[in-house]
Amino acid sequence: MVQIACPNCGDRIDLHAGVRMLTCPSCGTTLLYDDAVVKQAGDAGGMHDAPLLFGVGARVTCAPGTFDILGHARFSYGRGWWDEFWALDATGQSAWLSLDEGDVAVQRSIRGSGGPKAGDTMRLGDGFTHHGTNYRVTEIDRATCIALRGEFDEALSVGETYTFLNALSRDGKLLSGEFQDGPTLWFEGHWIDPFEVVVDRIP
Repeated sequence: MVQIACPNCGDRIDLHAGVRMLTCPSCGTTLLYDDAVVKQAGDAGGMHDAPLLFGVGARVTCAPGTFDILGHARFSYGRGWWDEFWALDATGQSAWLSLDEGDVAVQRSIRGSGGPKAGDTMRLGDGFTHHGTNYRVTEIDRATCIALRGEFDEALSVGETYTFLNALSRDGKLLSGEFQDGPTLWFEGHWIDPFEVVVDRIP
């Protein structure tokens, strides 16, 4: 743990290792933490109350493992929104858990050049192979980050918009891509039966 002071309100905050961005729990200011320097990064947005299976401070156990939820980001795609939660597993490795209309997904980032090469030119229904698994594109849309709470291992920004892609394999593997000005970010994982998710509080 690292302790910092919010430059806006002065509140003392304990950070987990690897955190690059957070929202101050006292004043809601979004902060960037880089090389022991804390900078203000804007507004955390409005996180309207909604019934959720879990939230920041929860310990989630499901088929892929046990995850401590540390950050909550909400994304709007016009006709609705979904929630993404940044978490650490029992070994301290990063993961993302998604909630969308009751569906739960657990994914991990594919580092380096592990993602498909032509992701930004794919269309709905296109098929492709990744690491020996055949996928078909099931969703392509645009999303905007509308609210942030907690800690994250990457810099997110309220108001940032990007194109996203979801693809599924026949055996239920999930592959997702995010396309912005920089390099494409890829994440792989699985959909999880929400009735098999156990939620506790982080001790």
